[in-house]
Amino acid sequence: MPGPNVAAVARAEPPISPEARVFADADAVLTTFAPVLKAIATAGGPSCEAVLHNLEGGPELDLGHTIMAIENGHVTGREVGGPSTSIGLEVQKDPDADHDAFGYRGFTSDGRELRCSSIYFRNPAGRIIAALCINVDLSGIQQARGLLDALLPRVDTPPAAPDEYFGGDLVSVMDAMITRAIHDTGKPVGQLTRDDRIGVLQTLERQGATQMRKSIEAIAARLGISRVTAYAYLDEARSRG
Repeated sequence: MPGPNVAAVARAEPPISPEARVFADADAVLTTFAPVLKAIATAGGPSCEAVLHNLEGGPELDLGHTIMAIENGHVTGREVGGPSTSIGLEVQKDPDADHDAFGYRGFTSDGRELRCSSIYFRNPAGRIIAALCINVDLSGIQQARGLLDALLPRVDTPPAAPDEYFGGDLVSVMDAMITRAIHDTGKPVGQLTRDDRIGVLQTLERQGATQMRKSIEAIAARLGISRVTAYAYLDEARSRG
């Protein structure tokens, strides 16, 4: 019998219905769900992080300081008052879309892979005001699997979209996104063509990284091009859609 479709699992019916996720403001979400964080983190163990983000503020939202409650923050190295992730950029870019996602991949700034799920809360006007996110560090499981690889056949399953990037601040989140975008070209920076570099900008624009403060300067430095050239490549990336 064939296994379940991962993408379908990732977008399965959420455990909390949309009707039950309408609150007056982020503080009301915090009051209701803060006790749940401890239950989730305790049941999941020390490798399971549970987070509540305050996403009120619309376009003026400061993504560098969204965490209003967190359990097992050592998983991503964050604490109360800490930052959102690359997914927060996508939510801010398109707040009307359905951003609920389950079982997708995340990556910490030090390269560890996480299994993540996120659900979003809205106010009566339909605006996103908060998010509950669960992030499980897969390092221990992957180490154990490595020991068994010589004995058991390995079956690779396509990851569920989207990927998410974590860091102790937005600078490290952005750096992780740039690193991944360059890595996905399959070439070292010194061998990237003009089209490769535009492709990197296209990926980062799609993910919302180019909206971050001083992002173009950081991208230009990593790609080995000037700031002016980076802006020209970004214009080309946007024209390609």
